[in-house]
Amino acid sequence: MASLKDKIEVYLGRSFTPREIELVSVDGKSTITYWSDTIEKSKPTEEQLNALDSQADTLQNNKASIDARLNEYPSIGDMIDAICKKEAGDSTEFDSLETKRQEIKSKYPKE
Repeated sequence: MASLKDKIEVYLGRSFTPREIELVSVDGKSTITYWSDTIEKSKPTEEQLNALDSQADTLQNNKASIDARLNEYPSIGDMIDAICKKEAGDSTEFDSLETKRQEIKSKYPKE
């Protein structure tokens, strides 16, 4: 089941900051304790948020896939080095890293 935070992100179409919205969890149930008047949409009802369960589940699953990918992707330094070598005429390392990147994306697909 999707978290309240993910439901709100789907409702807004973006992430939010603690200065905009505050959430509190009591006994495993999260509630909105503050909704800023500067947010472009009014505070949603529980029914509105519950209607977004499926979309929020997808968002939550995609976040998990992205986190898993980031743990396995090559480092930025390795990518920069491979790009520099490719620019100098040797694409062997770059091609290998690109193959690995595609394998990781297939291993952890997004919906």
